[in-house]
Amino acid sequence: MNIGKLVFAQFMEHLPLTTFRRCVARYGGEHKVKTFSCLDQYLSMAFAQLTYRESLRDIEACLGAQAGKLYHMGIRSNVARNTLANANAVRDWRIYADFAQSLIAIARRLYAGESFGVDLKDTVYALDASTIDLCLSVFPWAPFRSTKAAIKLHTLLDLRGNIPSFLHISDGKLHEVNVLDLLLPEPGAFYIMDRGYIDFDRLYQLHEAKSFFVTRAKSNLKAQRRYSHPVDRSTGLICDQTIVLTGFYSRQDFDTPLRRVRFKDPDTGKRLVFLTNNFILPAFTITELYRCRWQVELFFKWIKQHLRIKVFFGTSENAVKTQIWIAVSVYVLVAIVRKRLGLDASLYQILQILSLTLFEKTPILQALQASDSQEELLDPGNQLILFDF
Repeated sequence: MNIGKLVFAQFMEHLPLTTFRRCVARYGGEHKVKTFSCLDQYLSMAFAQLTYRESLRDIEACLGAQAGKLYHMGIRSNVARNTLANANAVRDWRIYADFAQSLIAIARRLYAGESFGVDLKDTVYALDASTIDLCLSVFPWAPFRSTKAAIKLHTLLDLRGNIPSFLHISDGKLHEVNVLDLLLPEPGAFYIMDRGYIDFDRLYQLHEAKSFFVTRAKSNLKAQRRYSHPVDRSTGLICDQTIVLTGFYSRQDFDTPLRRVRFKDPDTGKRLVFLTNNFILPAFTITELYRCRWQVELFFKWIKQHLRIKVFFGTSENAVKTQIWIAVSVYVLVAIVRKRLGLDASLYQILQILSLTLFEKTPILQALQASDSQEELLDPGNQLILFDF
């Protein structure tokens, strides 16, 4: 069925193009566009992500060298640097944000049955933010410090498959806790956050929505113990308590009991204090849930290493957001292809194979399965490996 098709074309067959066209029409992405369509733009930028291109000139040179294969890649126009730069600067970034969200919905369904290390049927999210430093003179729309600019990627990661279910791009000044105002709480879901997200008024909104949160308590927390529950100290647990907040403002913001779990990490000897509004799960499971929060840290580190989101092809806000959302969609598309084809290779290995075989006419399953049998030849060293179950 795929005889004669480029690996790139076979890979992009997994895109829901009908959904893409709806996103383009929603924001008028092709108004007065004659040749270089939004799909041409997306495929060119996706090619840049898959092959680790560093600049628009780099993209133009590589695709120009394969001009005879552009049509077979799905690109219907020649890719010129100025044309691509103008498209990134002018065409609404929300086209690619909405399209990425549609891919995320597909991926989450595919990975709904995956394990994430804790025996729990409920959906578990890890919430965190990562900062990307920029030059203030080049990116004046993203203020951060007095002498430099930055953007923040606020991400809600579904731990089943490490799929980013929510992503918000802001300037560096926006505090992480404000992102809680943008979330639509999911009843019964767990939200794992670090201490930077402690705002009892916002946490109470999660509680009222029948959602659960797990976070670490600040050292200056003012609370009174109501009950103590028995714990197995051999697991590292110190105590499991029901508390009420006694601080003047915190008591007004969160006037119902909370659960406080003290835990001593057997590996590091560090004492940790967790807060949650869930009184049903065992205390040790609460500590295990917070340990899984580290997956969102690995996600940020991984995408910064393997996707082009630290060096940008344009300097406008629209160009930066376009590039980031296309990078996220490529990440999710690779996860979708991995699941649909039943591959055992890690996401890192799939990206490495694709970067070398995009212009070949090998059936994509054969090309990617070959990586499984040659895993020792593709040792990622100290690289982070996601989707490696």
